[in-house]
Amino acid sequence: MASRSVTATAPGKINVWMRVGPLHEDGYHDVATIYQAVSLLEEITATEADDISVTFSGPIDTSGIALGESNLVIRAARAVAAAAGITAGAALHVVKNVPVAGGMGGGSADAAATLVAVDALWETNLGAKVLHELAAELGADVPFALHGGTAIGLGRGDVLSPVLATGHFEWVLVTSDQGLSTPEVYTQLDRHRAEHSIEIETVAVDPTVEPELLHALRSGDSIALAEYVRNDLQAAALQLMPALGDVLEFGETNGALAGLVSGSGPTVAFLAEDDTAALALIDAFSAQRQTAMRVISPVHGARVH
Repeated sequence: MASRSVTATAPGKINVWMRVGPLHEDGYHDVATIYQAVSLLEEITATEADDISVTFSGPIDTSGIALGESNLVIRAARAVAAAAGITAGAALHVVKNVPVAGGMGGGSADAAATLVAVDALWETNLGAKVLHELAAELGADVPFALHGGTAIGLGRGDVLSPVLATGHFEWVLVTSDQGLSTPEVYTQLDRHRAEHSIEIETVAVDPTVEPELLHALRSGDSIALAEYVRNDLQAAALQLMPALGDVLEFGETNGALAGLVSGSGPTVAFLAEDDTAALALIDAFSAQRQTAMRVISPVHGARVH
């Protein structure tokens, strides 16, 4: 008899707004961010097995991903088992489409998809509240990957408030063969702020979101949204990977309404006015032999198929 399996997907994200507060004694920063889930999905198939294991395939190079107990997929599955008080196993296979260490929350999407996949496979029926609590324990971006759509993230990014966004937004993503370490980007930001404390603006202790940005999202106005996209981590990412500056300049001089480094980078996201502009921008990058792809936002969060 064939083993039962369940397949689930969860989206990558971009941060259309990212303000970062000062470094706390615990080594973390408070942030005010706006997440949008994009149509670049991670797919996980969970199959009944004696123990919990993970494998990867897909267009993304996954050779550097650890497959042991530290992997977020395995941690997510074990969290569900522990919360339900069971000892079930699952062979977890990830079809990876979101870049590794690309600032798009791919690992968080893997964890979110795993939570809903094994919850369905094992019929543990933990419910949305418990799954959200498990997601928050796994990482700051995991709750958003679980919920999708558009949301304000406060605290470490895991205190979510949904934002109603009408219509959809067109984005062009330019990926990099190299990754950037999120902790390294934050460390570089702190170093930059310390070295240039006189000439840069005071860092807000409690970062917030611009009301005009929320209005642009609610009205589905790409041109208005372009005026307010911001990422405090961008300067640090550019210092660690200066070539990203050339990518931003090229996109913004070839029709993008705005461009920004996504999260801690190095993926660069360009907002386009419509699908025609997005496809034209992809053609321009392709002529430069750079990988670019069109995605739309917002899309739904983790779900079973």
